[in-house]
Order: sequence, then C-alpha cells, then structure tokens
Amino acid sequence: MNSYDVIVIGAGAVGSAVARELSRYQLKTAVLEKEQDVATGNSGRNSGMLHAGFTYKVGSLKAECAVEGNKEFDKVAEELDVPFRRTGKLVVGFTDQDMKNILKYKAIGEQNGVQGLVLINRDQIREIDPNAGGEFAMYSPMSGILDPIQYNIALAENACENGVEFHFGERVVSIERADGLYKIDTEYQNGTGRIDESQSDRHHFETRWVINCAGMYASEISKMLGFPYYPVKGFKGEYFVLDKKAGENLSIPVYPAPNEKGGFATHATPTIDGNVLIGPDSYVTEDREDYGVTKEHLDGLVVDGSKMFDQIKREYYIRNFAGIRWKRYNPETGEILDFLLESDDDHPGAINLVGIESPGITSALPLARRAVKRLLEKEEVLPNPNFNPRRKGIRRFCEMDHDEQKKAIEENPDYGEIICRCESVTRAEILEAIHNPLGVHTVTGIKNRTRATMGRCQGGYCETRITGLIEKEMGVGETEVRYSKANSYMFTGKVR
Repeated sequence: MNSYDVIVIGAGAVGSAVARELSRYQLKTAVLEKEQDVATGNSGRNSGMLHAGFTYKVGSLKAECAVEGNKEFDKVAEELDVPFRRTGKLVVGFTDQDMKNILKYKAIGEQNGVQGLVLINRDQIREIDPNAGGEFAMYSPMSGILDPIQYNIALAENACENGVEFHFGERVVSIERADGLYKIDTEYQNGTGRIDESQSDRHHFETRWVINCAGMYASEISKMLGFPYYPVKGFKGEYFVLDKKAGENLSIPVYPAPNEKGGFATHATPTIDGNVLIGPDSYVTEDREDYGVTKEHLDGLVVDGSKMFDQIKREYYIRNFAGIRWKRYNPETGEILDFLLESDDDHPGAINLVGIESPGITSALPLARRAVKRLLEKEEVLPNPNFNPRRKGIRRFCEMDHDEQKKAIEENPDYGEIICRCESVTRAEILEAIHNPLGVHTVTGIKNRTRATMGRCQGGYCETRITGLIEKEMGVGETEVRYSKANSYMFTGKVR
C-alpha cells in the first residue's frame, strides 16, 4: 500500500499546478495519471493562448482566475523557464453585429479588470499585422502565447524536484473512504514488456486528502468521491498546424468577433516556436477521447481561417490535431456553467474540480492556490523550507548564437551531433529529455521536451534515431519502446 498525505488525480496543467502548490508545504504528495506523461489530454491540445479574460461572466471563477493568471504570467514563465511572449490579440469584425458583440465583451472585460482594451480601425489592424483580416478590431495588449505542453511539463517537473511523486499509467478505478482515509485502486498500465489491458495489474493507494483534477474524467472521479456526477458536454475542435514559413507572416493571434455566448469561431494563432495554428472549429462529441480529424472540418478551417489570416496555403500544411473542451452544463437549459471548485464537511479530505476547460491553462495556478487553500483551512501544515520555485528547462541549441553553440560543443560534444534536422535538435538535448525528472521516455515525451519530430518532415528522419537512443539509455528492447500510450509500441520485432 502506497500511503500519502495528499493524492492529486490527473497530471494535466491544473493537476500539475496543484502539485506544485502542494510542494510548498511539508506534505507527502503524489499525482496519479492514467497516461504515460503529463499534458497527454486536452492540456496539450489547445491554441496555447494566455487569455486576458474578456469573454467570461463578470464575477465568475473563470473570469477571476483568468485575469489573475494573466497578470502574473511574466513572473511564472521566468521562474519555470517557459517560453512566453505577450503578443497581444486582435479580435476582428466585419459586420454591425460583430461590432455589437465586440463592444459587449469589451465592457465585460473592463468589468473583469482586463487592462488596455481598445477599438482600432482597419488601417491600425494592418499596422499591427498586414496579413490580419478584419474591418475593425478590439486590441487586447495583455493577451499572449505560450507552449502549453512545455508549461505543463515545467509545473510537473518543478513539483517533482520539490518532492512530489508522479505515478504514470495509473488509471483510477475505485475510491472508498474508511477509517479517515481514502483507499484508491488503480489499473496499472505501465512497466516493461507488453501489457494486456484486460490483465493489467491493480495498485492500491491510501491518502488523507484527494484533489480531483481529472479533466475530461473529472465527473467520474467526482462520483467516486461521493460528490454528484456533474453532466459535461464535449466541444471538439480541429486544428491545422502550418509550417514556420507561414509563421513569418503572422505576429499576433487573430480571432473573429465572439458570438452572443462569448465563443469564438476559427482563429489564427502564431505559436511560440514560429508555426501557425488554424482552428479550432466547434462541434459536440460524446467520446471522451475522440481526437480524430475529418476532411469536412479541416476544409472548413481553411475557409473560415482565411478570413483571419490571408496566408493559408496548402504547401504550409504539416500536421493536424483535435482537442475537446469538456464543459459543465445545465441539462435542463443547456447553459454552460462556471468552473466548479468545491469541498465541504460532508466530503472530508476531498477537493473537487470539475468543468475546468478554457481558460484552464491561464487559470491553472490561480485554481491551484484556491484548491490548496481549502486544505490549509482544515489543517495546519508547515511550509517546505527547501521549496524552490525555479525550474530550468532543456537549453535549445537552435536558440544559441554561434559563440554559445561553439562553447556548448566544447563542453559537451553531444551538442555537435544533430538528431532532428528540421528543428536542429542535438543528441545532448535528446539525452537530457530521456533522463527528465519525471522519468518519462516515450517518443512523444522526448518530442514534447525538445521539439524533435515537430518539423517539416514530422519525424521522417529522426524518429528511428530517437527510439535507438531510448533503447540504449533505458536498457530496453526495441519492442518495449512506446510512442505515447501504454500499448502504443513502436515495433513488433527486430528492426534495422
């Protein structure tokens, strides 16, 4: 039996942020995650926007946390060594109704405390970015872009370095309360060798506190903890990833005017690494992990996205993906509801977060602080005197100047061998990623930490070299290397 003071369920951005906040205190803390790495769900499937907070209901937890998280993010990014740029955002319009909606949400944003929102005309739009669409726009200077996967990794690694234990491949199947403790059973889908899911091992944990950060499965965990099962609805969106050549023509996120309910249609967003994302669209799905894409929706992205950004060309397409916003809603009225963060005396030792969708990345640390505060209100906990808020990421060879590259190679010859040509990722970076603090060594785990395989060829050159390094460094056979999930084995037998 693995015993802890606190167990966090889910290692997305919010769960990892909660873990980091808990590591500020002398608590034995663990995180249970059903996948093989952090950010494998919807925390890694979004536009990478740091939202300003102008489309959320005044007084809501969404609005409060978005504005708070936005204002502090320069400091957070610096502490965690996460790439971030406060680009601003254009919310563009074409019609009288667009102008009404923009004015409505400008007023809401100002009530929420969003700073600097201004209306600009077509000429001012073109001065900011000549490739942006729109006849007029609201300019939001506080908005920005980040890499949500890198941020999630940074939160988790910082928590880990401060003493939090991460258990991957642990899918929670039951939670019972007895003798003042929560008994948690998991289905374990990890380890070496191939695993038949029907025969997966069961692991057992016990804890005084449970914090539900299970994202798309939060309603299921809520029910296991004795809270209600909260109805949620999945709003799926598909994306195109455009080559960095397209990124040379877009300097700022360009969004269409929000609809009456504050939602956005397809937008164009530059990524922190120089690509462009076109999307998402939005349609309802019932499948928790329905991440497939369709020609119909991808074609629609091109039509709608071209209104935002006039440089969408077929030769720029390099990848596509989908994400799902699981929103809590009222089944009688259809109304989309606020974030839910709850705890009460009827569920001692349990803190429940449900319906944490967009702006979940922006709101992760503010939500984490509020969740941990609930615990601190119930018991006195000593601060961790060794807590270090700083985490250092993997230094990128491609971002060094010539003299820095030369020095890096002199100090470590592995910087002199390029593994991923498209992104100029070196052997040194791959090795550091393989030996990351969380102990993750899937192919996507290396990809997400280094950008290897994210370039124009999408791993055609480097993927086999990466798997070879994983085999060598981890001492595993080729049939044990996984792409992402527990049973996503790269090879079935000997390969050249």
